[in-house]
Amino acid sequence: MHVLKLIFKNSFRHKLRTFLTVLGVAIAILAFGLLRTVVSAWYAGVEASSASRLVTRNAISLIFPLPLSYKEKIRQIEGVKSVSYGSWFGGIYIDERHFFANYAMEAERYLAIYPEIILPPDQKAAFFRDRKSAVVGRKLAARFRWKIGDSVTLRGTIFPGNWDFVIRGIYSGRDENVDETAFFFHWDYLNETLKKMAPARADQVGWYLVEVENPNMAAEVSQRIDKAFKNSLAETLTETEKAFNLSFIAMTEAILIVIQLVSYVIILIIMAVVANTMAMTARERIGEYAIFKTLGFGGFHIAGLIFGESLFITMVGAGLGMALTFPAARIFSHKLSAYFPVFNVEPATLYVDAAAALFVGLSAALFPTWRALRMRIADGLRHIG
Repeated sequence: MHVLKLIFKNSFRHKLRTFLTVLGVAIAILAFGLLRTVVSAWYAGVEASSASRLVTRNAISLIFPLPLSYKEKIRQIEGVKSVSYGSWFGGIYIDERHFFANYAMEAERYLAIYPEIILPPDQKAAFFRDRKSAVVGRKLAARFRWKIGDSVTLRGTIFPGNWDFVIRGIYSGRDENVDETAFFFHWDYLNETLKKMAPARADQVGWYLVEVENPNMAAEVSQRIDKAFKNSLAETLTETEKAFNLSFIAMTEAILIVIQLVSYVIILIIMAVVANTMAMTARERIGEYAIFKTLGFGGFHIAGLIFGESLFITMVGAGLGMALTFPAARIFSHKLSAYFPVFNVEPATLYVDAAAALFVGLSAALFPTWRALRMRIADGLRHIG
């Protein structure tokens, strides 16, 4: 108990230096935690993937469509439980700065395959009745202050023209990693309009969403689907929903590597800051350590004081930085919701923060401790400064 009290008093003997060190550690841990959260947010879609869902797209590229006639053929393949489909719409609301994901989908089966999308029964019924209706995520509705019954116009890019919708539902996610910033509407509305404006583009979908009867058969069902359309005009590539999402992340792998490297550099910076503080502290107390040795205190006690002070300062700063991560993440989530629909601080991020702080606290005390233990009593007593 007396040792802990001494460590506490030693830590605040030079209040300004301790305050600045704690502040530096807090800012560094905050930055480190936010960067790790960005990486987690990048993989949020992967984590939300279901093992029982497959995605079938054109084997050449996702930008090439598939015929609507594939639906019944896929549904008849052994192991397939349900089939739905959708197309990326790519509409613009007001201007490009107000980006959000929007796509057309076959409503009833799509929502059935995604039970994690929670839509009140009355809103779901209204959505099914109105061909020009749309459903939006809770966060997206809050961002633009939309409510049920509001009219929204999207300017088409892939499908030119102004497209009018009426919001009939606002969904929420069953789990934290469900995207609540999407905008989707009836694929039939898109297709019927295309039949009038561009008949050659009608009856084509961007992808098929396939629900399998048994997740363990996902690989076999994928092979059966692709085999069924081999040598056709539009060959398919079927993969699990997780693999499909990972293919998008692979395009930005270089960015993720840079973010991770920056997070490690931050840890090195924290170590340098704390090590500098502990080096100055140990140098100022050389005479005190010599007196401790004279009184019979061994190296274990001296090492305990130095390591204890380093860990105390580091963990106080880390605790402050971890506490600040949550409000900072909420601000980031609000400002960057279009690019990071899910931006939650994961428990694993806090564990990594704590482990990094512990590593820094121990590493920063190594050299000052080694120097104090090697010091001879006579040298310590004559030391000045």
